[in-house]
Amino acid sequence: MDKSLLSNLEIALAQSPDNLALRFTLVQAYFDIEELQHSLELLAGIDFNSLDKKQQLLTAKVLLAVNEPENALKALVLDSPEINFIRAKAYYALNDIANAKVLYENSVIENPALEDIDFAKLLNASGLTSLKDKQIKLRVISNDNTDSVEVTRLIHPTKDKVTFADVGGLEQVKNQIRKKIITPFQKPSLFNRFRKKIGGGILLYGPPGCGKTLLARATAGECNAEFFNVAISDILDMYIGESERKLHAIFEQARSKTPAVIFFDEIEALAAKRQHTREATSSKLVSQFLSELDGFSQNNQGVLILGATNVPWALDPAFRRPGRFDRVVFVAPPDQLARVDILKQLLKDRPGGNSINVEKLAKQTSGLSGADLLNLIELAVDEAIEESISSGEEVPLNKRHIDEAIQNSKSTALEWLTMARNYAKYANDAGQYDEVVEFLKKYGK
Repeated sequence: MDKSLLSNLEIALAQSPDNLALRFTLVQAYFDIEELQHSLELLAGIDFNSLDKKQQLLTAKVLLAVNEPENALKALVLDSPEINFIRAKAYYALNDIANAKVLYENSVIENPALEDIDFAKLLNASGLTSLKDKQIKLRVISNDNTDSVEVTRLIHPTKDKVTFADVGGLEQVKNQIRKKIITPFQKPSLFNRFRKKIGGGILLYGPPGCGKTLLARATAGECNAEFFNVAISDILDMYIGESERKLHAIFEQARSKTPAVIFFDEIEALAAKRQHTREATSSKLVSQFLSELDGFSQNNQGVLILGATNVPWALDPAFRRPGRFDRVVFVAPPDQLARVDILKQLLKDRPGGNSINVEKLAKQTSGLSGADLLNLIELAVDEAIEESISSGEEVPLNKRHIDEAIQNSKSTALEWLTMARNYAKYANDAGQYDEVVEFLKKYGK
């Protein structure tokens, strides 16, 4: 809401000071733009008993924002799950953790959509359900070739947290992941109420270097989940039965650490089509993988399995049936807006980085993946460092370095897109490559 409209509303309120609807429209407007003092002034002298639930909630939020939790409690006259949730926030601000915890838990039981995982952690509170009610102990069948030390190394979760803020561009993909993946982890009680399973399998596919691995880590970060980054070399073993045992151990550890995300990069190495392999051991590993995904004796509630591949057409069809990797996300090469975002991040804090026209550079780099853009900037930085060494003083990154790097850069995604075009044209009976078709229609020329 712009300032002129706010001014007109202020004039209208001055002429009709008893118009609560108009007054709270202004309170909300100032609250949204974080002009809290204006909101507070508009609330002066109001009789809290005359307010409806929505108005009481807004009043309490304003008072909490200006650090007046006692007055926020006075404003909450009515009783409802939403009001009890704000009451819990007020009691927490007053350091009355016991009352805050009771109010929070009761509000979530009555309205699971209110569940706030971060606030619950502050209170050491529980929601309607707990994903950790059933802790599964790690069971490792080991022999001389697989000891417990090795398994512990393989399944130790990554601690460094990455979020979507660290991923340049890909807004459409991020929104899709938020809707399908992150929300169930943030509102587990609501999904449990509808008997909707949390977890499952997500397959990320697309050209190399477009951010599939980073997206997987960011998804885990957004979910506040344990992240298990599984390298293919950590699974495959020369001894018969060892690969299956390692795979089982990783899934067991994840089930005991819910919510958890297991990420398999280059997943086709573990899930290739069985009819194309001559080795019985490869078929057994695929069968073990399928069993871990939805076997009769397994409970993967709260475990999200993410897989990334450049060759989705190489996966065994059994992995694509509902309940396994049934949600597929195409991670395309970045468009122009995404390239601007990526380039800004890549140039941040580099000497001379602010002098580069990223909008113009984004137009010049059509078809380049995120990895290609990183390589381009690294080549330009090499030029700047070499010039600095030659001149004996720091030479900031400049347009000349960038232009030189562009001459030596080429897209690594074009070959993949050419191959994907053929699969989208001749092997798309189930519509699994529709996103590729749409991308090629839009950018293929």
